[in-house]
Amino acid sequence: MRFSLKGALLLLAAAFVLKFVVGYQAAAQSSSGTIQGVIKDPSGAVVAGAKVEIANPVSGYHRETVTGSSGEFRFVNVPFNPYHLVVTAGTFAPAARDVDVRSALPVALSIALTIEAATTVTVEAGTVPLIETDPNFHTDVDRGLFDKIPLESQSSSVSSLVTLASPGVVADSNGMFHGIGDHAENSFSVDGQPITDQQSKVFSNQIPIDSIQSLEVISGAPPAEYGDKTSLVIKVNTRSGLGQTTPTGSVTASYGSFGSSAGGFNLAYGNQKIGNFISVTGLNTGRFLDPPEFQVIHSKGNEENFFDRADFQLS
Repeated sequence: MRFSLKGALLLLAAAFVLKFVVGYQAAAQSSSGTIQGVIKDPSGAVVAGAKVEIANPVSGYHRETVTGSSGEFRFVNVPFNPYHLVVTAGTFAPAARDVDVRSALPVALSIALTIEAATTVTVEAGTVPLIETDPNFHTDVDRGLFDKIPLESQSSSVSSLVTLASPGVVADSNGMFHGIGDHAENSFSVDGQPITDQQSKVFSNQIPIDSIQSLEVISGAPPAEYGDKTSLVIKVNTRSGLGQTTPTGSVTASYGSFGSSAGGFNLAYGNQKIGNFISVTGLNTGRFLDPPEFQVIHSKGNEENFFDRADFQLS
């Protein structure tokens, strides 16, 4: 079969358009949003160099940035959740806002600072926690938490994280887990794209754990938007290079018993419009599967993962 150069170019163009459309749909269905805004002084002039922080004490999520020359700030790839936002700048009094991110549409804020003056502070017992209005039973897990959790399975680290960090989930053999119900009723949703295949080392590789920004584990009765799954839905938000004006990454290597050796690296870099995050990991071990015997015979295995996320903000 022969193809002309024009036909080949048309096929390449069609493939590019299809890839763009799929990528746009993935962004539109993403389970993360954007918080952006402008900081001004009492006269209405913009404030450059103001420190802006957002945090959710339940999930452990925390990020901070500094306003630019036009007083603007922007947080991208923010998982759906309520957040407490605090602004501090020079001689101005700190300003705070509660922000609820529930859609991919940007949350736009305009915050006016006031001049700090001598005040009397009254301390009262009790605090007002961030209250979620989501009626579904779920668990939020951010990198600040799961970086500290000792995972017992390198080859199924995502499943191990879900098992250890979420109530109502128990471990099974070979990196699988059981939610409240049938294990076949589990579903992963990565950046808004559902993956209903088994996420076990017996069937396929899992995405590298250092590519994950946060998890939301919905158990019991997932909402209707996830189809007919009735046991467990794991919503994964991956890491992004948007806003990483300074290259940020890490390199890891380890060696342990049963001939287990692992290594990898990740790198995030970009600006306010374009960003890229890349992660490469590899593992070779004599305890790839869970054997019934102490002497490793049928348990040797290896896996390699390559993850790359490219972002482009149209506006």
